[in-house]
Amino acid sequence: MTRPPAAPARTADDEGRGDPPDGPERFARIWCRAVYPGTATSMTRPEFESYLLALTRRLSAALHARPFDPAPGRGVGDALVAAHCTAPESLPQILGVIDAYLLLYCGDPERLPAEEGRARCSRLQHAVAAGFARALQERTRSEQEAMSRAALTAQSEMAHALHESESRFRALFKSAALGIGIADIEGNVLDFNRALADMFGGSEYHIRSHKVTDWVHPEDTPEVWRLQNELMRGERDHYRFEKPYQRSDGTVLWTNLTVSLLRDADGHPSYMLAMMEDITERRLLNLRLRYEATHDALTSLPNRAMFFERLEQALSSGSGTSRIGLCYLDLDGFKAVNDSLGHAVGDQMLIAVAERLQQCASGPGQLLARIGGDEFVALVTDPASPAEVTALAARALDALSTPVEVAGRELLARASIGVVEGPVDELSSAEVLRSADITMYRAKAEGGNRFAVADPDSDARAISRHHLTHHLPAALKGCEFFIEYQPLVKMSDGSLEGAEALVRWSHPRHGVLGPDRFIPLAEHTGLIVPLGRWVLQEAVRQACEWQVRGIGARPLRVNVNLSPRQLHDPDLVQDTVAVLEEAGLCPSSLCLEVTETALIRADDRELRPLRQLADLGVGIALDDFGTGYSNLANLRRLPASTLKLDRSFTQGLQQEPADPVDLKVVEGIVSLAHTLNLSVTVEGVETSVQAAQLRELGCDSAQGWYYARPGPPEKLPEAV
Repeated sequence: MTRPPAAPARTADDEGRGDPPDGPERFARIWCRAVYPGTATSMTRPEFESYLLALTRRLSAALHARPFDPAPGRGVGDALVAAHCTAPESLPQILGVIDAYLLLYCGDPERLPAEEGRARCSRLQHAVAAGFARALQERTRSEQEAMSRAALTAQSEMAHALHESESRFRALFKSAALGIGIADIEGNVLDFNRALADMFGGSEYHIRSHKVTDWVHPEDTPEVWRLQNELMRGERDHYRFEKPYQRSDGTVLWTNLTVSLLRDADGHPSYMLAMMEDITERRLLNLRLRYEATHDALTSLPNRAMFFERLEQALSSGSGTSRIGLCYLDLDGFKAVNDSLGHAVGDQMLIAVAERLQQCASGPGQLLARIGGDEFVALVTDPASPAEVTALAARALDALSTPVEVAGRELLARASIGVVEGPVDELSSAEVLRSADITMYRAKAEGGNRFAVADPDSDARAISRHHLTHHLPAALKGCEFFIEYQPLVKMSDGSLEGAEALVRWSHPRHGVLGPDRFIPLAEHTGLIVPLGRWVLQEAVRQACEWQVRGIGARPLRVNVNLSPRQLHDPDLVQDTVAVLEEAGLCPSSLCLEVTETALIRADDRELRPLRQLADLGVGIALDDFGTGYSNLANLRRLPASTLKLDRSFTQGLQQEPADPVDLKVVEGIVSLAHTLNLSVTVEGVETSVQAAQLRELGCDSAQGWYYARPGPPEKLPEAV
């Protein structure tokens, strides 16, 4: 079937009128130019254009509505019939203008992505065609009723004016554009007009050789033959239905069928009068529009709209489906194919992948759809067991295991698949897709080229991580972060030496979150750099305030943690110096803590910023020492001034007597550190026994709950 024609080009009649601005007015002008010449309306052209503008606004509103509902399109089709746009070429012209210009002049790219816009536009075309057909059908039915009444009148008056009545009926019968046939009450065809014969291919024998009850078609509904039997028994006077017929050449004729019962003077059933409107072309157009709205143009697979329609059907009550399974597939590294080889090669690869996947999901109750660029999903209704769904995922991976040949190249199509399976009464469509998406990314994080099965606990953790990650930028702008300080105590005399700045997040829903909940997320998103800069500014400002207030026997030092990503920030040195100068804090009053793992792995280029800061007098502490796999000889090349001994080395010192192995290990580390002119700070001191042992072993400073828990800066003097 050919594509409906687009609107005609601008004509000389339009010169001087001035084109309206882009938008609904522009669309209505184009629409008017296309349709008005063939309409039978009594409206002037400006009046008709104004009439179309109102319909355009209804289409535009429906196009952008959320949720999307194509129903207003049916009302537009109805309104066009009411305006007498009923010429044979009117409907293709109407649909052609909508197809070519609705998105162009009425679509908003910021509110409506292109792919979704095209799908919505196709569904609106379908709705307009359906509304147009319904209104035209109602008009036709009214005409049919009028002709039926005329026929009945002719029969009742036959005794009084048989010749006049017969002549009038015969003229109507022969000239009618609708197909008309008359049969006796047993179903034998008695007469039919030329229009009906043309509908059936012109073969009069083909029509006369069949009784009414012989015209059974596989797509008939049981309802149509129930109504036919009731009419033949005299239990009803007429019925209307859409019915297909088989032509003599094997093609199918689709009709709007109206059958009326003609009774004799005593009211007994006598004849049947059938009137048929050929709707074959209209039906094919509707089917094409429906197909385009529900299938992916590249792969010909069902698209996102059709997938969600089927999923909602399966999950709805009364569907008869008890369980569903879902395989959500995303190609690994597909972006690299597009970027390096071009989108044309990428499209060919997607077509090849779709063909292979379709072979894996072609069984009963299975639907394969393409719902995004390189995203495919297989829906399984009523799987025999969860193993059937995982077996489908395994088959998909196996189908993609051999390279795809595209444009003379062999490309490897790896994929990650998230598998969800469960009872329909426990799932919603949003939950199913979210769980499948989360599970697919878990498979991708585990290396890809595999499938993972949905797990409620993993889903909950992923949703929580996603929520926190999404909220991080707003939290930084909204001042939801705050700092607590844990005292650092000089072990030789128990005096306050400084404090470590520990950032916290006062989340509006989850309460106060420790750094272990959000620092990895900030590190992953890159927000750790501005967050770390803010922590540095606040901690340095607080250290200045302590010094101004004269807290402590000596100027207090503040320790600030640096993440591995901050070490790669090119502005680290410049920002740190600027913060110190702005606050007026001596560099020696600041110590930056970097984890052992991050420092040991750093090369000379990465260590350069820390060496520059150390040369300025800023202290560098090697945090969590002993948790990595460091070569102790590397300590000599690091710009560190302090080792922070991890709490795992001091737990054995809580008991009495202390673990002799732990004593020797700590003693050896302290001796090594002092030999390298490094001070030793011990973390996690929780008992007086620990504190005494560590003091005897020569540790320089300590922190832990034995001295004080982290708290607000104003409580620091009370901590020790």
